[in-house]
Order: sequence, then structure tokens, then C-alpha cells
Amino acid sequence: MDETVAEFIKRTILKIPMNELTTILKAWDFLSENQLQTVNFRQRKESVVQHLIHLCEEKRASLNDAALLDIIYTQFHQHQKVWDVFQMTKGPGEDVDLFDMKQFKNSFKKILQRALKNVTVSFRETEENAVWIRIAWGTQYTKPNQYKPTYVVYYSQTPYAFKSSSTLRRNTPLLGQALTVASKHHQIVKMDLRSRYLDSLKAIVFKQYNQTFETHNSTTPLQERSLGLDINMDSRIIHENIVEKERVQRITQETFGDYPQPQLEFAQYKLETKFKSDLNGSILAEREEPLRCLIKFSSPHLLEALKSLAPAGIADAPLSPLLTCIPNKRKNYFKIRDK
Repeated sequence: MDETVAEFIKRTILKIPMNELTTILKAWDFLSENQLQTVNFRQRKESVVQHLIHLCEEKRASLNDAALLDIIYTQFHQHQKVWDVFQMTKGPGEDVDLFDMKQFKNSFKKILQRALKNVTVSFRETEENAVWIRIAWGTQYTKPNQYKPTYVVYYSQTPYAFKSSSTLRRNTPLLGQALTVASKHHQIVKMDLRSRYLDSLKAIVFKQYNQTFETHNSTTPLQERSLGLDINMDSRIIHENIVEKERVQRITQETFGDYPQPQLEFAQYKLETKFKSDLNGSILAEREEPLRCLIKFSSPHLLEALKSLAPAGIADAPLSPLLTCIPNKRKNYFKIRDK
């Protein structure tokens, strides 16, 4: 086994938490069950890694084997990446073709290798007709950097692909070309949608968020739920509060549904508007450039936070459509300009 491959596997194993190590190695399916049984996973991690590297050397692990282990680790830790969504379209009059995974892989790989002398491409098929693609980029003069790869998740026979954000933006057009040609599409565009949670992005673009996620149990009538009312309060006030809470609850349910929301961490709004004033001679009125403002809402779970605002009394119901349209518009980047 090559020294660079051994070092690559070593670094990948060192990243894996000990409580996940056995699970990931079994998913890798490179080392046999009998070989894994020879490893004492209770000893220090450095010793475990050395034993595993020795087993990999015995089986002569290749660079592709090491790349597959890295893909599996990334699948277990998807949230460590930020994912962008790309949408592809067919040309006018083009029909949907039958998808051939082997043909897709060969075509994708050939396009990249023809354009770049040094690039390694690895694939791993998963459930739901998805294929994970790992690309390690090099240049005409340098070998591929295995420690700064790009990951792409493509769902066959769909127009959507999910790409991990990367500082190597110069390779994005080439990657888009490879995806478009290999999947037999005509054009590709980057959507204004991004998150660390790949499953949530998938649920949004496929509009599965009312099916994929477990639904809340909403069978209990509103009157039986705790409304936090003081039993000594005037009955007229209690009635008014109940009516208002029922209204807020109804509007919130109509807007967000009864199911948990897809997980996004932020929504960003860029405003561009001309200054309007009846006063002549105003410095701002003479300004040709529009005024620009950026507003960003952040939360570990933004959509659930927005859903809770009105019931908590923090905001009036209904919320602004700019906040509630995120899943339907399939975007969390917005540009607002004068009409």
C-alpha cells in the first residue's frame, strides 16, 4: 500500500469518534468481520489506528478504497459541510431518458479527466437512488489534494444535485458541466438555498417536508390544551384570550402545517431601493445608486423558531410572507428591489 494512501486512511480514521468507528468500518466493508474481530477497540485510539492501518496494508488498500472511507465518514457527518443546491433543466422538447448509473459515472469521470490532468473521482451509491461523488482536485502541475475534496450528492432521474461549499470556486463551472452532460440535462443553475442539513434541503426541493419528517400529534382539541390562563381572571378576558389564541393557532397551522419544519440555520434578505423624497435638493434624492441593506435571521432551527413566534406572542399573526414562503419558494437568499 502506498504511503500516501496509508496516511490518508490514518487521518480519516483519526477523525472518526470511537463510538462510531466500528459502525463506519462495517459500512466501509473493506475489512472483513474476522479482521475487525482481531482489533481491540478498547485500547488507546493510536494503537487501534496502527492495527487498522496494518490490516489495510495486508489487503493492499487503494486510493479509491481510502476515498470511499472518507465518503462514508462525510455521510455520517453531513452537518459539518455547508450544502448548496443546483437545479438542472432539459432543453426544449427533450424527453426524460432512462437513467443508467454506470453510464452516468463513466461520463462524469471522463469529462473531468479530459479537462484536468490531475483529478480523482470516487462514487458511492446509497438508498433512494442517490449517488455520492467525491472529487479531489489537482492542477496541471500538482497532484489532487485528498484533504480538500468537493462532495456532490445527485439523485438519479431528478434535476437536483447538492454540492458541498468549497473555496475552489474556479472548478464549479467544470463540475456543473460534468453533472449536466452525465445526467443528460441541458442547463444548470445554482439555487438561492443553502444549509448544513442535507436531508432538510432534500425535503424542501422535493417538497417532502410534510411526509419525510414525523408529524406532531395534533389530535387533542385546542380547548383541551393548556392556554396558560389564570382561573381567577375575568371570564370575558378568558373568552377573548381563547378566541385570540385559537385564531393564532389556526393561522399558524395553515401557514406552517402540523409537521416539523425542515432545518435551516438562516435566511438572508438583500434590499435595494431608491431614496424617495418630496424635498428638492436632498443629497440622497440626487443619489443614483440605490440604498442597500442586508438583513439576516439566524437560528439553530429557523423555521421552527418562526413558527413559534405568533403562538408565543412575540409577533402578530400572520407573519410576513417573506418569512413564511421559504419552503415553498425553495430559497433562503432573497433580493428585494423596487418594482
